[in-house]
Amino acid sequence: MQPDGPSASYSRNRPEPTAQILNRHPVFDPPEYRNWTADPALVRAYRNHIENGDPGRAARASGLGRAALLELYRDLVVTRLQDTGLKRWVRQGVISKAWLGVGEEAVTVGCVAALDRERDVVIPMIRNAGACHMMGLPLEDGFTCYLATADSPSGGRDFHYGDIGKGVIQPVSHMGTTVPVATGAALAFRNRGEGRVALTWTGDGATRTAAFHEGMVFAARVGVPLIVVIQNNQVALGTRLEQHGAGAMEDIPAVYGLSGIGCDGNNVLDVYTAAATARERCLRGEGPVMIVAETFRMGGHATHDEREARETFAAELFEHWGRRDPVGLFEAYLLDRGVTMGELEAVEEEGRQAVDAAAERALASRAQLPPPESALFPGISEGGVLHGLRGRLEGAADAAPASSD
Repeated sequence: MQPDGPSASYSRNRPEPTAQILNRHPVFDPPEYRNWTADPALVRAYRNHIENGDPGRAARASGLGRAALLELYRDLVVTRLQDTGLKRWVRQGVISKAWLGVGEEAVTVGCVAALDRERDVVIPMIRNAGACHMMGLPLEDGFTCYLATADSPSGGRDFHYGDIGKGVIQPVSHMGTTVPVATGAALAFRNRGEGRVALTWTGDGATRTAAFHEGMVFAARVGVPLIVVIQNNQVALGTRLEQHGAGAMEDIPAVYGLSGIGCDGNNVLDVYTAAATARERCLRGEGPVMIVAETFRMGGHATHDEREARETFAAELFEHWGRRDPVGLFEAYLLDRGVTMGELEAVEEEGRQAVDAAAERALASRAQLPPPESALFPGISEGGVLHGLRGRLEGAADAAPASSD
Protein backbone atom coordinates (compact mmCIF):
# COMPACT_ATOMS: atom_id res chain seq x y z
CA MET A 1 0.00 0.00 0.00
CA GLN A 2 1.16 3.52 -0.76
CA PRO A 3 1.52 5.83 2.26
CA ASP A 4 -0.64 8.57 0.72
CA GLY A 5 -3.70 6.47 -0.16
CA PRO A 6 -6.97 6.26 1.81
CA SER A 7 -5.95 2.85 3.19
CA ALA A 8 -2.34 3.78 3.86
CA SER A 9 -0.43 1.50 6.18
CA TYR A 10 0.22 2.72 9.71
CA SER A 11 3.91 3.40 9.19
CA ARG A 12 6.01 4.83 12.02
CA ASN A 13 9.53 5.80 12.88
CA ARG A 14 10.50 3.47 15.67
CA PRO A 15 13.14 4.71 18.14
CA GLU A 16 15.65 2.69 20.03
CA PRO A 17 13.99 0.08 22.31
CA THR A 18 15.31 1.83 25.40
CA ALA A 19 12.97 4.75 24.66
CA GLN A 20 9.97 2.55 25.47
CA ILE A 21 7.96 4.12 22.67
CA LEU A 22 5.76 2.26 20.21
CA ASN A 23 3.47 3.16 17.37
CA ARG A 24 3.37 6.93 17.24
CA HIS A 25 1.70 8.69 14.30
CA PRO A 26 2.84 12.32 14.18
CA VAL A 27 0.25 13.35 11.60
CA PHE A 28 -2.74 11.95 13.48
CA ASP A 29 -1.82 11.66 17.17
CA PRO A 30 -2.52 14.43 19.71
CA PRO A 31 0.59 16.61 20.14
CA GLU A 32 1.21 15.14 23.60
CA TYR A 33 1.53 11.63 22.12
CA ARG A 34 3.81 12.34 19.18
CA ASN A 35 7.11 12.14 21.05
CA TRP A 36 5.77 10.21 24.00
CA THR A 37 8.15 8.57 26.46
CA ALA A 38 7.28 6.81 29.66
CA ASP A 39 7.70 8.84 32.83
CA PRO A 40 9.39 6.43 35.30
CA ALA A 41 7.46 7.91 38.22
CA LEU A 42 4.13 7.34 36.46
CA VAL A 43 5.11 3.78 35.55
CA ARG A 44 5.94 3.06 39.20
CA ALA A 45 2.64 4.60 40.28
CA TYR A 46 0.81 2.54 37.65
CA ARG A 47 2.26 -0.69 38.99
CA ASN A 48 1.90 0.27 42.67
CA HIS A 49 -1.74 1.15 42.14
CA ILE A 50 -2.39 -2.35 40.87
CA GLU A 51 -0.17 -4.36 43.19
CA ASN A 52 -0.66 -2.44 46.44
CA GLY A 53 -4.29 -1.45 46.17
CA ASP A 54 -7.34 -3.50 47.06
CA PRO A 55 -6.08 -7.05 47.81
CA GLY A 56 -8.89 -8.75 45.91
CA ARG A 57 -8.37 -6.66 42.82
CA ALA A 58 -4.59 -7.05 43.08
CA ALA A 59 -5.05 -10.82 43.10
CA ARG A 60 -7.18 -10.62 39.96
CA ALA A 61 -4.51 -8.64 38.16
CA SER A 62 -1.68 -10.91 39.26
CA GLY A 63 -3.66 -13.90 38.01
CA LEU A 64 -3.41 -12.68 34.42
CA GLY A 65 -0.80 -14.65 32.53
CA ARG A 66 1.49 -13.40 29.78
CA ALA A 67 -0.95 -14.35 27.02
CA ALA A 68 -3.84 -12.51 28.67
CA LEU A 69 -1.71 -9.39 29.19
CA LEU A 70 -0.63 -9.39 25.55
CA GLU A 71 -4.25 -9.82 24.48
CA LEU A 72 -5.14 -6.71 26.49
CA TYR A 73 -2.31 -4.90 24.77
CA ARG A 74 -3.50 -6.02 21.34
CA ASP A 75 -7.02 -4.79 22.03
CA LEU A 76 -5.69 -1.41 23.16
CA VAL A 77 -3.55 -1.12 20.03
CA VAL A 78 -6.33 -2.19 17.66
CA THR A 79 -8.75 0.25 19.27
CA ARG A 80 -6.21 3.09 18.91
CA LEU A 81 -5.39 2.17 15.31
CA GLN A 82 -9.05 2.03 14.32
CA ASP A 83 -9.41 5.63 15.47
CA THR A 84 -6.19 6.54 13.66
CA GLY A 85 -7.59 5.04 10.47
CA LEU A 86 -10.81 7.02 10.78
CA LYS A 87 -8.89 10.24 11.39
CA ARG A 88 -6.80 9.53 8.31
CA TRP A 89 -10.00 9.15 6.28
CA VAL A 90 -11.23 12.52 7.58
CA ARG A 91 -8.00 14.23 6.54
CA GLN A 92 -8.18 12.61 3.10
CA GLY A 93 -11.83 13.50 2.56
CA VAL A 94 -13.12 9.93 2.60
CA ILE A 95 -15.52 10.87 5.43
CA SER A 96 -16.45 14.26 6.86
CA LYS A 97 -15.89 13.65 10.56
CA ALA A 98 -15.35 10.91 13.13
CA TRP A 99 -16.06 10.48 16.85
CA LEU A 100 -12.88 9.19 18.42
CA GLY A 101 -11.95 7.82 21.84
CA VAL A 102 -8.22 8.53 21.82
CA GLY A 103 -7.02 8.57 25.42
CA GLU A 104 -10.02 6.61 26.71
CA GLU A 105 -9.27 3.17 25.27
CA ALA A 106 -8.55 1.50 28.61
CA VAL A 107 -12.10 2.15 29.86
CA THR A 108 -13.47 0.11 26.98
CA VAL A 109 -10.86 -2.64 26.78
CA GLY A 110 -10.61 -3.28 30.51
CA CYS A 111 -14.38 -3.59 30.91
CA VAL A 112 -14.99 -5.96 28.00
CA ALA A 113 -12.00 -8.12 28.96
CA ALA A 114 -13.67 -8.80 32.32
CA LEU A 115 -16.91 -10.11 30.76
CA ASP A 116 -17.98 -13.52 29.55
CA ARG A 117 -18.13 -12.54 25.89
CA GLU A 118 -20.13 -15.63 25.00
CA ARG A 119 -22.97 -14.68 27.37
CA ASP A 120 -22.88 -11.08 28.56
CA VAL A 121 -24.25 -8.08 26.68
CA VAL A 122 -22.85 -4.58 26.18
CA ILE A 123 -24.28 -1.29 24.92
CA PRO A 124 -21.33 0.88 23.91
CA MET A 125 -21.20 4.59 23.31
CA ILE A 126 -19.60 5.60 20.04
CA ARG A 127 -16.27 6.11 21.85
CA ASN A 128 -16.43 2.50 23.03
CA ALA A 129 -16.18 1.17 19.46
CA GLY A 130 -13.39 -1.15 20.59
CA ALA A 131 -16.03 -3.15 22.44
CA CYS A 132 -17.48 -4.21 19.09
CA HIS A 133 -14.41 -5.99 17.78
CA MET A 134 -13.68 -7.42 21.23
CA MET A 135 -17.18 -8.94 21.30
CA GLY A 136 -16.58 -10.57 17.94
CA LEU A 137 -17.87 -8.12 15.33
CA PRO A 138 -15.73 -7.80 12.19
CA LEU A 139 -13.25 -4.95 12.34
CA GLU A 140 -14.44 -3.59 9.01
CA ASP A 141 -17.82 -2.84 10.58
CA GLY A 142 -16.13 0.08 12.32
CA PHE A 143 -15.27 1.50 8.89
CA THR A 144 -18.26 0.55 6.73
CA CYS A 145 -20.63 2.11 9.26
CA TYR A 146 -19.00 5.47 8.50
CA LEU A 147 -19.16 4.86 4.74
CA ALA A 148 -22.90 3.98 4.91
CA THR A 149 -22.41 1.20 2.38
CA ALA A 150 -25.01 -1.44 1.64
CA ASP A 151 -22.90 -4.01 3.46
CA SER A 152 -22.50 -1.89 6.59
CA PRO A 153 -24.03 -3.28 9.80
CA SER A 154 -27.12 -1.08 9.49
CA GLY A 155 -27.38 -1.31 5.71
CA GLY A 156 -26.29 2.30 5.37
CA ARG A 157 -28.97 3.75 7.66
CA ASP A 158 -26.89 4.71 10.69
CA PHE A 159 -23.21 4.71 11.64
CA HIS A 160 -23.97 3.46 15.15
CA TYR A 161 -23.60 -0.28 14.93
CA GLY A 162 -24.00 -3.49 16.87
CA ASP A 163 -25.04 -7.11 16.58
CA ILE A 164 -27.35 -8.53 19.21
CA GLY A 165 -26.31 -12.02 18.12
CA LYS A 166 -22.81 -11.21 19.37
CA GLY A 167 -23.97 -9.44 22.50
CA VAL A 168 -23.68 -5.86 21.25
CA ILE A 169 -26.88 -3.81 21.43
CA GLN A 170 -26.67 -0.95 18.93
CA PRO A 171 -26.44 2.44 20.66
CA VAL A 172 -27.98 5.75 19.63
CA SER A 173 -26.73 9.31 19.98
CA HIS A 174 -29.02 10.14 22.90
CA MET A 175 -26.64 9.78 25.80
CA GLY A 176 -28.08 8.21 28.93
CA THR A 177 -30.74 6.23 27.10
CA THR A 178 -28.56 3.13 27.12
CA VAL A 179 -29.05 2.82 30.89
CA PRO A 180 -32.79 1.93 30.85
CA VAL A 181 -32.25 -0.33 27.82
CA ALA A 182 -29.40 -2.18 29.55
CA THR A 183 -31.58 -2.36 32.67
CA GLY A 184 -34.26 -4.12 30.64
CA ALA A 185 -31.75 -6.65 29.32
CA ALA A 186 -30.42 -7.27 32.82
CA LEU A 187 -33.96 -7.70 34.15
CA ALA A 188 -34.60 -10.37 31.53
CA PHE A 189 -31.39 -12.18 32.51
CA ARG A 190 -32.40 -12.15 36.17
CA ASN A 191 -35.98 -13.26 35.54
CA ARG A 192 -34.79 -16.16 33.40
CA GLY A 193 -32.04 -17.13 35.84
CA GLU A 194 -29.41 -17.00 33.10
CA GLY A 195 -26.34 -15.89 35.06
CA ARG A 196 -25.51 -13.08 32.65
CA VAL A 197 -24.83 -9.38 33.05
CA ALA A 198 -25.47 -6.30 30.93
CA LEU A 199 -22.86 -3.54 30.84
CA THR A 200 -23.14 -0.06 29.42
CA TRP A 201 -21.02 3.06 29.46
CA THR A 202 -22.24 6.61 29.92
CA GLY A 203 -20.45 9.94 29.94
CA ASP A 204 -20.22 12.38 32.80
CA GLY A 205 -22.67 14.70 31.05
CA ALA A 206 -25.24 11.96 30.55
CA THR A 207 -25.43 11.38 34.31
CA ARG A 208 -27.42 14.63 34.41
CA THR A 209 -30.16 13.37 32.09
CA ALA A 210 -33.59 12.01 32.95
CA ALA A 211 -33.02 8.73 31.10
CA PHE A 212 -29.94 7.96 33.18
CA HIS A 213 -31.70 8.77 36.43
CA GLU A 214 -34.88 6.86 35.61
CA GLY A 215 -32.92 3.83 34.48
CA MET A 216 -30.76 3.81 37.61
CA VAL A 217 -33.71 4.24 39.96
CA PHE A 218 -35.47 1.26 38.42
CA ALA A 219 -32.32 -0.86 38.20
CA ALA A 220 -31.46 -0.24 41.85
CA ARG A 221 -35.02 -0.82 43.01
CA VAL A 222 -35.39 -4.23 41.35
CA GLY A 223 -31.76 -5.27 41.78
CA VAL A 224 -30.72 -6.36 38.31
CA PRO A 225 -27.30 -7.69 37.15
CA LEU A 226 -26.31 -4.42 35.52
CA ILE A 227 -22.93 -2.68 35.36
CA VAL A 228 -23.02 1.03 34.53
CA VAL A 229 -19.63 2.59 33.79
CA ILE A 230 -19.48 6.36 34.17
CA GLN A 231 -16.75 7.29 31.72
CA ASN A 232 -15.78 10.60 33.21
CA ASN A 233 -13.73 12.24 30.50
CA GLN A 234 -14.19 15.68 32.07
CA VAL A 235 -16.41 17.14 29.35
CA ALA A 236 -19.92 16.86 27.91
CA LEU A 237 -19.61 17.79 24.24
CA GLY A 238 -17.99 21.21 24.84
CA THR A 239 -19.12 21.79 28.43
CA ARG A 240 -16.55 21.19 31.16
CA LEU A 241 -17.38 18.93 34.09
CA GLU A 242 -17.50 21.79 36.59
CA GLN A 243 -19.96 23.64 34.34
CA HIS A 244 -22.57 20.95 33.74
CA GLY A 245 -23.11 19.59 37.23
CA ALA A 246 -22.52 19.95 40.94
CA GLY A 247 -21.02 17.49 43.38
CA ALA A 248 -18.40 14.79 42.97
CA MET A 249 -18.84 12.11 40.32
CA GLU A 250 -17.83 9.39 42.80
CA ASP A 251 -20.82 10.33 44.98
CA ILE A 252 -23.37 9.41 42.31
CA PRO A 253 -23.64 5.68 43.17
CA ALA A 254 -24.74 6.51 46.72
CA VAL A 255 -27.68 8.50 45.34
CA TYR A 256 -29.17 5.17 44.24
CA GLY A 257 -28.14 3.25 47.34
CA LEU A 258 -25.24 1.60 45.55
CA SER A 259 -21.63 1.13 46.58
CA GLY A 260 -19.66 2.28 43.58
CA ILE A 261 -16.22 1.17 42.41
CA GLY A 262 -13.69 3.79 41.40
CA CYS A 263 -10.83 3.21 38.99
CA ASP A 264 -8.12 4.95 37.02
CA GLY A 265 -9.60 4.99 33.54
CA ASN A 266 -6.15 5.21 31.93
CA ASN A 267 -4.92 2.06 33.70
CA VAL A 268 -6.37 -0.90 31.82
CA LEU A 269 -5.63 -3.32 34.65
CA ASP A 270 -7.39 -1.12 37.19
CA VAL A 271 -10.42 -0.94 34.90
CA TYR A 272 -10.30 -4.70 34.33
CA THR A 273 -10.24 -5.54 38.03
CA ALA A 274 -13.05 -3.05 38.74
CA ALA A 275 -15.25 -4.59 36.04
CA ALA A 276 -14.42 -8.15 37.09
CA THR A 277 -15.33 -7.30 40.69
CA ALA A 278 -18.57 -5.66 39.54
CA ARG A 279 -19.50 -8.69 37.45
CA GLU A 280 -18.89 -11.04 40.35
CA ARG A 281 -21.16 -8.93 42.58
CA CYS A 282 -23.89 -8.97 39.94
CA LEU A 283 -23.76 -12.75 39.62
CA ARG A 284 -24.12 -13.00 43.42
CA GLY A 285 -27.32 -10.99 43.16
CA GLU A 286 -25.75 -7.77 44.48
CA GLY A 287 -26.35 -5.69 41.37
CA PRO A 288 -26.55 -3.19 39.93
CA VAL A 289 -22.98 -1.93 40.28
CA MET A 290 -21.69 1.43 39.14
CA ILE A 291 -18.07 2.03 38.14
CA VAL A 292 -16.63 5.55 38.02
CA ALA A 293 -13.64 5.68 35.66
CA GLU A 294 -11.58 8.88 35.54
CA THR A 295 -10.11 9.56 32.11
CA PHE A 296 -9.76 12.32 29.52
CA ARG A 297 -10.60 12.78 25.85
CA MET A 298 -7.47 13.85 23.96
CA GLY A 299 -9.45 15.59 21.23
CA GLY A 300 -12.71 17.28 20.43
CA HIS A 301 -16.25 16.01 20.58
CA ALA A 302 -15.49 14.90 17.02
CA THR A 303 -12.71 15.62 14.57
CA HIS A 304 -14.38 18.85 13.41
CA ASP A 305 -13.97 20.68 16.73
CA GLU A 306 -10.55 19.67 18.00
CA ARG A 307 -9.47 23.31 18.05
CA GLU A 308 -12.48 24.17 20.20
CA ALA A 309 -11.49 21.43 22.66
CA ARG A 310 -8.02 22.92 22.92
CA GLU A 311 -9.60 26.25 23.76
CA THR A 312 -12.00 24.71 26.29
CA PHE A 313 -9.28 23.34 28.56
CA ALA A 314 -5.95 24.67 29.75
CA ALA A 315 -2.94 23.29 27.91
CA GLU A 316 -1.67 21.94 31.23
CA LEU A 317 -4.63 19.56 31.44
CA PHE A 318 -3.84 18.05 28.05
CA GLU A 319 -0.21 17.76 29.12
CA HIS A 320 -1.20 16.06 32.39
CA TRP A 321 -3.34 13.43 30.67
CA GLY A 322 -0.99 13.17 27.70
CA ARG A 323 1.71 11.79 29.99
CA ARG A 324 -0.84 9.15 31.03
CA ASP A 325 -1.46 7.68 27.59
CA PRO A 326 -3.23 4.38 28.41
CA VAL A 327 -1.48 2.50 25.60
CA GLY A 328 1.97 3.86 26.36
CA LEU A 329 1.75 3.31 30.12
CA PHE A 330 0.62 -0.28 29.64
CA GLU A 331 3.51 -0.86 27.22
CA ALA A 332 5.93 0.45 29.84
CA TYR A 333 4.26 -1.66 32.54
CA LEU A 334 4.62 -4.80 30.42
CA LEU A 335 8.27 -4.07 29.71
CA ASP A 336 8.78 -3.59 33.44
CA ARG A 337 7.12 -6.98 33.99
CA GLY A 338 9.59 -8.71 31.65
CA VAL A 339 7.67 -8.71 28.38
CA THR A 340 10.16 -8.06 25.59
CA MET A 341 10.10 -5.25 23.06
CA GLY A 342 10.01 -7.92 20.36
CA GLU A 343 6.81 -9.39 21.78
CA LEU A 344 5.14 -5.99 21.86
CA GLU A 345 6.26 -5.24 18.32
CA ALA A 346 4.87 -8.54 17.08
CA VAL A 347 1.50 -7.94 18.72
CA GLU A 348 1.42 -4.39 17.39
CA GLU A 349 2.26 -5.54 13.87
CA GLU A 350 -0.51 -8.12 14.02
CA GLY A 351 -2.97 -5.44 15.09
CA ARG A 352 -1.76 -3.02 12.43
CA GLN A 353 -2.20 -5.61 9.68
CA ALA A 354 -5.69 -6.46 10.95
CA VAL A 355 -6.80 -2.82 10.92
CA ASP A 356 -5.20 -2.15 7.53
CA ALA A 357 -6.99 -5.16 6.06
CA ALA A 358 -10.31 -4.08 7.59
CA ALA A 359 -9.97 -0.60 6.09
CA GLU A 360 -9.14 -2.14 2.70
CA ARG A 361 -12.20 -4.37 2.80
CA ALA A 362 -14.39 -1.43 3.74
CA LEU A 363 -13.07 0.74 0.93
CA ALA A 364 -13.58 -2.08 -1.56
CA SER A 365 -17.34 -1.82 -0.99
CA ARG A 366 -17.41 1.98 -1.02
CA ALA A 367 -19.38 2.07 -4.27
CA GLN A 368 -22.07 -0.29 -2.93
CA LEU A 369 -24.59 2.35 -1.98
CA PRO A 370 -27.90 1.14 -0.56
CA PRO A 371 -31.08 1.85 -2.54
CA PRO A 372 -33.02 4.88 -1.21
CA GLU A 373 -35.96 2.79 -0.03
CA SER A 374 -33.67 0.89 2.35
CA ALA A 375 -33.72 3.99 4.57
CA LEU A 376 -37.20 2.94 5.64
CA PHE A 377 -37.37 0.70 8.67
CA PRO A 378 -40.06 -1.97 8.19
CA GLY A 379 -42.77 -1.44 10.78
CA ILE A 380 -41.45 1.95 11.84
CA SER A 381 -41.10 4.43 8.98
CA GLU A 382 -42.10 2.49 5.88
CA GLY A 383 -44.45 4.94 4.15
CA GLY A 384 -45.62 6.30 7.48
CA VAL A 385 -45.31 5.10 11.04
CA LEU A 386 -48.23 2.66 10.86
CA HIS A 387 -47.67 1.34 7.36
CA GLY A 388 -45.44 -1.54 8.40
CA LEU A 389 -47.75 -2.52 11.26
CA ARG A 390 -50.73 -2.49 8.90
CA GLY A 391 -48.86 -4.71 6.49
CA ARG A 392 -48.06 -7.24 9.19
CA LEU A 393 -51.67 -7.28 10.37
CA GLU A 394 -52.93 -7.77 6.84
CA GLY A 395 -50.40 -10.53 6.28
CA ALA A 396 -51.48 -12.25 9.48
CA ALA A 397 -55.14 -12.03 8.40
CA ASP A 398 -54.32 -13.55 5.03
CA ALA A 399 -52.46 -16.40 6.68
CA ALA A 400 -55.23 -17.17 9.17
CA PRO A 401 -57.20 -20.38 8.50
CA ALA A 402 -60.58 -19.88 6.92
CA SER A 403 -63.61 -20.05 9.24
CA SER A 404 -65.83 -23.12 8.95
CA ASP A 405 -68.94 -20.94 9.36
